[in-house]
Amino acid sequence: MTSIFGTDGKQTAVTIIEVAPNVVTQIKTVESDGYNAVQLAVGDKKEKHSTKAEINHFAKANTPAKKFTKEFRDYSIEKAIGETISLEIFEEGDKVEVIGTSKGKGFQGVVKRHGFSGVGEATHGQHDRSRAPGSIGGSSYPSRVFKGMRMAGRMGGDRVMMKGLKVVKIFAEKNYILISGSVPGHNNSIVLIQK
Repeated sequence: MTSIFGTDGKQTAVTIIEVAPNVVTQIKTVESDGYNAVQLAVGDKKEKHSTKAEINHFAKANTPAKKFTKEFRDYSIEKAIGETISLEIFEEGDKVEVIGTSKGKGFQGVVKRHGFSGVGEATHGQHDRSRAPGSIGGSSYPSRVFKGMRMAGRMGGDRVMMKGLKVVKIFAEKNYILISGSVPGHNNSIVLIQK
């Protein structure tokens, strides 16, 4: 993340995202596939790491195999197979949604994972209970732990959607888009931006 200053002198925290050109690899219609959709692909992939099905599929778009493909249903586009889509679909001031995989944080306790406050008082017999979860269920009834009980476990690595983010600035010559606020994922991760 970084920050930029607007024309009014106000500072805005932004995330810089490089938008690689997306190739239209397939256009689905109601007549041929039963529904309308557009398939986009990004990120070149070596031929030795591609299956023959992938190579033939992308050959129809006259492009080498790609690492990532995504299908957008009920999306109409004025492009043909093999053409690219870049930043031209976004404008400064647009509200967008950004979808990505959040940073993995490994196995964490209940204080960090769920915001528990611990036992509280450090005195009065508290030996090593300051970050403990406490009771998790009854003994004779219900004789089990309810599903969904907030406990320690693996944290992060989830699919996260940030809604209502604003496109602050676009640098078309460098394929950069500046979006206000934070975006899920680590540096150099793949994210999906949609209106």
